[in-house]
Amino acid sequence: MNEERLLQVLLGPLVSEKSTNAADSNRQFTFRVLPDANKLEIRHAVEKLFDVKVVSVKVLNVNGKVKRFGQIAGRRNDWKKAYVKLAEGNDIQFAGGA
Repeated sequence: MNEERLLQVLLGPLVSEKSTNAADSNRQFTFRVLPDANKLEIRHAVEKLFDVKVVSVKVLNVNGKVKRFGQIAGRRNDWKKAYVKLAEGNDIQFAGGA
């Protein structure tokens, strides 16, 4: 795997009520990833950046919402998110210390 590519695959964590509940109950974390990233790249990127063991990766393509700006119809960009399940005993801390 190209190390430079792995550093670019993860765009950021998704923090929402749903993702927080998944992290607390299943050790499953949610990330926004590049649209052309595959499961293997996502797995290696998470393992490298956070020094954890990944059990599984599930990806989901999210369609952009159709929005109106006055009389002009517009559309937000499509994006991809990944659900990453960690092995027992591994954890990722996004916040400072709690």
